[in-house]
Amino acid sequence: MMRIVFMGTPEFAVPTLQLLVQHGYDVPAVVTAPDKPGGRLGLQMSAVKKAALSMGIPVLQPPKLRDPGFLESLRAYRADLQVVVAFRMLPEVVWNMPPMGTLNLHASLLPRYRGAAPINWAIINGETLTGLTTFLLRHDIDTGDLLFQEKVAIGTDETAGMLHDRMMHIGAGLVLQTVQALQTGAATPAPQDHTQATHAPKIFTENCRIDFSKSTQEIHNLVRGLSPHPGAWTIFDEKVMKIYSTQQAYTYPVKGTPGRFFSDGKLYLYIETADGYIQVTDLQLEGKKRMGVRDFLNGYKYPWHAL
Repeated sequence: MMRIVFMGTPEFAVPTLQLLVQHGYDVPAVVTAPDKPGGRLGLQMSAVKKAALSMGIPVLQPPKLRDPGFLESLRAYRADLQVVVAFRMLPEVVWNMPPMGTLNLHASLLPRYRGAAPINWAIINGETLTGLTTFLLRHDIDTGDLLFQEKVAIGTDETAGMLHDRMMHIGAGLVLQTVQALQTGAATPAPQDHTQATHAPKIFTENCRIDFSKSTQEIHNLVRGLSPHPGAWTIFDEKVMKIYSTQQAYTYPVKGTPGRFFSDGKLYLYIETADGYIQVTDLQLEGKKRMGVRDFLNGYKYPWHAL
C-alpha cells in the first residue's frame, strides 16, 4: 500500500487524514504546526495533531521546514507521496522529496482564488459557485498542475463557517479520489491557465471593517464571508461591534446617512446602506459575548433613531 506522509494543521485537514487511514493507506507520520500558547490552558495542539495522536501516528512539528534534523526524519519515512491540506508553504527540498511528489488540496476552483483565504473571498465577492482542487505542488503558491476538481454551490445566506464545514468533507473525498487515481496511473496532471488567475490573500483587520456607503448586498456578502472568523466590524457608541449575521431589510426610503443605526429598542436593528437598510441579527459588542439582536437590545439602553 502507498506510504503517505500527511501535512496539515487546522480542523479543515482532519477529515482528509481520517479518510486516508480508514481506506488503508499507510500514514507513517504527520507533519503539523508547533503547539501554541493557549493562556491558562498551556500549550495547545493543532486539530491535526490531536487526530494523529488518537490514531497512533507519529507527529513531527518542525519550527523550520529546512531544519536538517527534520529533513532527515522526513526522508527516513520513505513516503511515496505527501498530502498537504491547509499547511504552510513548503520549500522545494520538502515538496520534491517523495518520488510521486506532493499533492495539495485547495478550497477553490484553481486558478481562481489562489491564496490563503479562498472561502472567505469567494463569499465576500458574491460568488454563487466555488469548489475544491487537488494539484501537484510547484515553486509558486497554488500554481501547480491540476489533478481533480469538484464544484460546490454557495447558498444565498451561507457563511464562511458553514461553507468551510461542508467543504472539508467534500475535500476529503476529492483527495481520496486523487490518491487512488495516482496509485493506478489514472491521473493526468494538466497545467493551469494562469491568465484566469484571481487571488484570495490573507485577511487583515482593515479588510473586516464595514463600509456602509456600499450596497446592502455587498455588506451582506462581507458579513457572511467573515463569519464567524475573523468577523466583520464597525464602531457603535465608541465601541467595536462585530456583526456575524445580517438580512436584507424591508425597503424604506433612504435618509442619506449610511452607517446610521435604527431600532425600536426591542426587536430590530437596522443600519442604513447606500441603497437601503441591512438588518443585524447576530452581533458582539466590545467587552460582551456574542448574542442575538433581541438579547442585545434588551440589555443595552441607547437613544435609538426610529425608522
